[in-house]
Amino acid sequence: MTKKQRALEIIERLKKEYPDAGCTLDYDQAWKLLVSVRLAAQCTDARVNIVVEKLYEKFPDVDALADAPVEEIEAIVKPCGLGHSKARDISACMKILRDKYQGKVPDDFDELLSLPGVGRKSANLVMGDVFGKPAIVTDTHCIRLVNRMGLVDGIREPAKVEKELWKIIPPEEGSDFCHRLVYHGREVCTARTHPYCEKCCISDICKKVGV
Repeated sequence: MTKKQRALEIIERLKKEYPDAGCTLDYDQAWKLLVSVRLAAQCTDARVNIVVEKLYEKFPDVDALADAPVEEIEAIVKPCGLGHSKARDISACMKILRDKYQGKVPDDFDELLSLPGVGRKSANLVMGDVFGKPAIVTDTHCIRLVNRMGLVDGIREPAKVEKELWKIIPPEEGSDFCHRLVYHGREVCTARTHPYCEKCCISDICKKVGV
């Protein structure tokens, strides 16, 4: 079985296992996803979802957040860790959305990358979830699982993992595949405990690297 064959089979099995898998960050507007994904760095999505409720109560739109003092943003987002740098990036990002994009989030990958605090992972998440365009989000779950499954060989750098996955993952499947890896990584192929291979839907075709 080639890597591409294994990838396609894993995609189909994970679809059946997690048919409704989606982004675990709560948002109803594109700019809110940008805020949340910045806060999610070295923080759980669950905590981010709680913190942003307070943030949006005080600053309900792009203009309000762009005008907000960085210190006030930091005071609210501090529970997510790295409060100062995250608040600074969010403030700068919202100012650019307001001043350059009329409050809208651009649907161009390179323009997203130019925004403060937005890296490839964040840009891919927005491209896939908001705009429905081909995307591969190489978060920690993705990197860990695709190495363990044998879809990539000992690669840990997000950009390099993304590059390798583009070779074997159909473009239209990338975004949902990565969301399903998050669910699978939390429920079955866990990091903090021994993975539950006995109840894994892909156990028979997984390389089990490092298990």
